[in-house]
Amino acid sequence: MKSAEEINCAMELYADMVRRICFVQLKNRNDTEDVFQNVYLKYMLYEGTFESREHEKAWFARVTINACTDWLRYFARRKWVPLEVIGEETGALDDASGEVLETVLSLPEKYRNVIYLHYYEGYSAVEIAGILGRKENTIYTWLARAKELLRERLGGEWA
Repeated sequence: MKSAEEINCAMELYADMVRRICFVQLKNRNDTEDVFQNVYLKYMLYEGTFESREHEKAWFARVTINACTDWLRYFARRKWVPLEVIGEETGALDDASGEVLETVLSLPEKYRNVIYLHYYEGYSAVEIAGILGRKENTIYTWLARAKELLRERLGGEWA
């Protein structure tokens, strides 16, 4: 079991990332907080060690994505959320950021995950492949397809 100091350090380093991943996956603040707590409970009980901070960060990303998937599967949630609800959740964002976020949230899960990890967390395709347990070329394909979908939905050029 981790010490209070280790948990506090992990909270300072990864709490924002874990919440963002949860929100991208679950699209709901209440579910996000529940899964967030589950992720840190798993961390507290995890007895292994990490090779580096990057290894620890990747562990948090992978565990968070898995916890969100389990949460959705367990409660048999709908796969869509009305745009009005997303608008309420993202009200603090400016119009352009809100539109991009809504579009990213509307992508299929596999594309949403790679876009989030690549553009919001700064992982390379190689790192994402390791986190998601997929082949490198699969990640490159998913990124390309996701960017094309975003380009079509947002109009014009997108990264």
